[in-house]
Amino acid sequence: MTQQLLNTEDYSEEIVTKLDISHLVIEDDTPMDNFQSEQQRLLVEPVYSSKALPSPFLAAANVGLFYKLKDDPIVPDVLLSLGVQRAEDLSQRRNRSYFVWEFGKVPDVCIEIVSNQEGDELTLSQKSQQKGKEVCKKDIYAQIGVPYYVVFDPLRQIQGEREMNRALLRVWTLTSGRYVELTPVEGIVEVGQSVWLETVGLGLTLWEGQFEEAVTRLWLRWCDRDGQVISTGAERADRLGQKLRQLGINPDEV
Repeated sequence: MTQQLLNTEDYSEEIVTKLDISHLVIEDDTPMDNFQSEQQRLLVEPVYSSKALPSPFLAAANVGLFYKLKDDPIVPDVLLSLGVQRAEDLSQRRNRSYFVWEFGKVPDVCIEIVSNQEGDELTLSQKSQQKGKEVCKKDIYAQIGVPYYVVFDPLRQIQGEREMNRALLRVWTLTSGRYVELTPVEGIVEVGQSVWLETVGLGLTLWEGQFEEAVTRLWLRWCDRDGQVISTGAERADRLGQKLRQLGINPDEV
């Protein structure tokens, strides 16, 4: 592979001489309002509102992950990074994307949500090959050392033998520099099945229900070791309201 990754020596040398990141495109200003954006929110909001993880940590959606200074970033649909703190001053360009040299580490989890056949999640699409790309996202994440890589294919868009092979969810963990699959050979194929990410302290599961609209869909959600989903703030508030009503208390008057 000809793609040159940022190793420690290159890293320190370039940091000294290349502090100007004005040449990097960190935002494309393209609005996104579809099922995928809803799924991203469902993977970000609960970890904050539930306090499911010890602080500090960073969960973010559709943010550029810059792992070297001289090339384009990779943009996971959702990333989770433990032990890091998001900067408050977003007026600074270096605080608006995930620059590995600023946070001092790569994310712990990168999640890709398949929306079409050209996302390069597990293999390069024909279009990407024609553009001269040589490395799919899975290989990039492995090379830069992301401990867990997740691919969720809710609409079964990529189902070849080298891709999802009829699974809805597959999860890999980094072992000796390469990804080893955590999910079974057949992958996760049914609602309620889950996979545990040991060093993160959270799992992932398939869940069917309603989120932000009165339509039942298939979703990817964080869960505990027993496979119970990590609730959103709205779900917890709804349960509390139900308990208050059972006690004869109107939650709207509390």
